[in-house]
Amino acid sequence: MSIRLRLALQFAAIVAVTLLLFSLLIYYFTARTRSEVFERTLRNRALVVAHVYFDAAQPQSDERHRAAYRRYLRQFYRTLPDEEVRIYNAQGRIVFREGLRTNRAVPKKWLAGGDENLVKEHPNWAYTVGLRYRVPDRGQFLVTAWSVDADSQQKLRSLRGILLLGLLTSLVLAGVGGWVFAGQALRPMRQIVREVSSISASDLHRRLSRADGHDEVSQLALTFNRLLDRLETAFVGQRTFVRDASHELRTPLTVIIGELEVALLQPRSSTEYHRVLQSTLDAARLLKDLTNGLLQIARASDDPSQVPLSVLHLDELLLQAHEEVQRRHPTYRIDLEFQLAPDAEPVVHGNEALLLVAVLNVLENACKFSQGAARPVLATLVTERRLVRLEVRDWGVGMAEADRLQVFVPFFRADNARGVPGHGIGLPLTHKIMELHGGAVRVASTLGEGTQVQLEFPRRG
Repeated sequence: MSIRLRLALQFAAIVAVTLLLFSLLIYYFTARTRSEVFERTLRNRALVVAHVYFDAAQPQSDERHRAAYRRYLRQFYRTLPDEEVRIYNAQGRIVFREGLRTNRAVPKKWLAGGDENLVKEHPNWAYTVGLRYRVPDRGQFLVTAWSVDADSQQKLRSLRGILLLGLLTSLVLAGVGGWVFAGQALRPMRQIVREVSSISASDLHRRLSRADGHDEVSQLALTFNRLLDRLETAFVGQRTFVRDASHELRTPLTVIIGELEVALLQPRSSTEYHRVLQSTLDAARLLKDLTNGLLQIARASDDPSQVPLSVLHLDELLLQAHEEVQRRHPTYRIDLEFQLAPDAEPVVHGNEALLLVAVLNVLENACKFSQGAARPVLATLVTERRLVRLEVRDWGVGMAEADRLQVFVPFFRADNARGVPGHGIGLPLTHKIMELHGGAVRVASTLGEGTQVQLEFPRRG
C-alpha cells in the first residue's frame, strides 16, 4: 500500500469516526429531547382531562375560571395517537376513561401511592404518564395517560436517514480530498525520489533541490545532500587510495621484474647473481611492508564493536614501543619523560596491538625526519583528569602548513620528505586507530624547526 493511499484512508477514517460520533450525539440528544417533550405533552393531556372532568362536575361561576375551562376544553378535543386516559379514585377503581378502551394494567405502586416517578416507557415509542390530582372534599385521584409518540418516531427515522446520507457523503468527500491533499503533500517527496534515482557514481557532485526550507521535506533533502557529500568524499578518497596504492605497489614490483629480466639476459657471475637477489629481496621486503600497512589501515577501519578491547597502561605501552624502535633502529635516539598525576593513572581502554602500531608510527616518523638533529626525539606522557596525552617532539625538517593539512591522506609525502624512506601511510594509519578508540591526533609543525605530534586518549577512570 502506498503512503498516499494510506494517508487518504487514515484521513477518511478520522473524518468518519468524528462524524459518526457527532451524528450519534445529535441523534441521542434529539431523541432524548423529543422524549421529554412528549412526556410533558402527555402529562399536560392528563391534566387537561382531569380539569375537564372535575370542573364539569363542579362548575364555577367566575369569568376567569370559565375562560380556563374553555381553554382546557379546546385542548381536550386535541387527541394524541392511540390515546387512553383514565382517572382512578383512592380505592383504585376507574371513575372516568377517555380514548381507547384497553386492558392495560397500571403499576400497583402508582395505585398505592408509593411511587413518585410516574413515567413508564414501553416498546415502539409508547409512554404511560401519571399524575396525582387532589380535589377538595373528594380526596386524591390518580390520572394516567397512555399514547404512542408517532411523530417522534417518524422524525427520528428521517433524521437517521439524513445523518447516514451525510456520513456517507462526507466519507466519500474526505477520501477524495485526502487523496488529493496527500498527493500534494507527497509531491516534493516524489521529486526527491526522481532526483536521487538520477544520481549515479559518476555524478556525485549533484545535489538535491528544496534543501533551503525549514519543513521536514527540506530537512530530508538537506540530510541527503550531506550524505552525498560524504559519499563523494569517500569515492574521491577511494579513487585516490587505489591510484596511490597501485603506484606504490608498482614501484617494488617493477624493480623485482627489472632485476630478474636483466639477470636472465646472459649468464652472470655468482657475485652479480648475489647482487640481483639482494636487490630483489629488498624490493620484496618493501612490498611486504607496504602490504602490511594497507592491511593495518583496513583493520583500523573496522567496526569498533568487532575489535577486542582491554584495559591498558600507556606508560607500559610506551616503554614497549621504545624498546621495539631501539631493536629495529639502534641508531635512533628517543628520550622518555613521564608527567603523571598522583591521582590519575595512564589507563585507557583499547586494543593493544593497534595502539602499539600507532605509537610506533609516531616515534619512527619523528626519528626518520630528524636524523642528524642535535637533539634527540622527546616523548612525553601526560595524564589529566579525563585525558592521557602522548606528546612526541622532534627537531627535524618540519613541514609547510599546506603539507601539514594533508598528513592524514594515505600515501601523501611532503616535498622535503621525498628522500626519506616510507610510503606515507604511517600517520593516516595512526589517525584511523585513534578514531577507532575515540581519541584524536594533533599535528603542529614549522618548516625547518621540527614537528610535534599529540595523541590524546580518553582516560579510563
